[in-house]
Amino acid sequence: MVSAIYGLSDLFRISNQIATGHGVNKQIRVSQWQAKDDGILKSADTHPELPNDPHHIILPPSMVMPAPEQARPVSRWLNDLHTRGTTVCSVCAGSFVLAEAGLLEGRTSTTHWSFAKDMQARYPNVKVDADRMIIDDGDIITAGGIMAWTDLGLKLVHRIMGPTIMLDTARFLLVDPSGREQRFYSNFSPQLHHGDTAILKVQHWLQANGAKHVGVMDMAHEAGMEERTFLRRFLKATGLKPTEYAQQVRVGKAREMLEFTMQNVDQIAWAVGYEDPGAFRKVFHKVMGLTPGDYRARFGMGA
Repeated sequence: MVSAIYGLSDLFRISNQIATGHGVNKQIRVSQWQAKDDGILKSADTHPELPNDPHHIILPPSMVMPAPEQARPVSRWLNDLHTRGTTVCSVCAGSFVLAEAGLLEGRTSTTHWSFAKDMQARYPNVKVDADRMIIDDGDIITAGGIMAWTDLGLKLVHRIMGPTIMLDTARFLLVDPSGREQRFYSNFSPQLHHGDTAILKVQHWLQANGAKHVGVMDMAHEAGMEERTFLRRFLKATGLKPTEYAQQVRVGKAREMLEFTMQNVDQIAWAVGYEDPGAFRKVFHKVMGLTPGDYRARFGMGA
């Protein structure tokens, strides 16, 4: 939908203006890309003088489900970008393109509710949750409804510019972020665009398996490195120790379960990879500043 492309472009332009007004020395560069017979070509760019190195790619919504043959021309391009650290995003039926590229394998994704059964049938290894407006899996973000580009746009402004610019952008657009799941915006935005492909491979692996039942030795093995070298490079690339990173991923999964399910805290602890629920409670409180019970009371479905 062309309207979503223009709408997102305007949303990011407004957030840039607001950031400038706040004295924030950061701008969101917006470019548009199209699939042509000779490849994926850029059709517009707010900063054409800069090299092509997108940190985020958004697949816009569509009124119809794309056929597999329509999605395949961009599959390799998306995989190459994702491998280099680009966060890939979709709105509505755009998730079909991500699934066709294999990027949603074993992941949870959302799409338009009317497409959910077809998507699950076409891609059985994707966990489709059409009850969710937006699912942030760190390196992959999917948004559900046709108009969910506003939710995705605000999430990216929050991730790139911070909460103040996001809230001011929402107010300018007369969008109520609290009514549009602002409470589900993740505080953990992993650093993916660092250029260390071996570490990025481990990050993708951790996001895909929820960092469950993995230790530093497992991560080093996945990276193909000696443990000491892995520890040094992981910290340099991500700014976190591997154990801290894994905790952030697990807590993020636990937050979703506390918000959207009725499972008790012990069950959630086991589901996200903690054999000792007491240890899980300590880690959760350390990361979030709230106990799991307090978090559910504030942000759960019945709150």
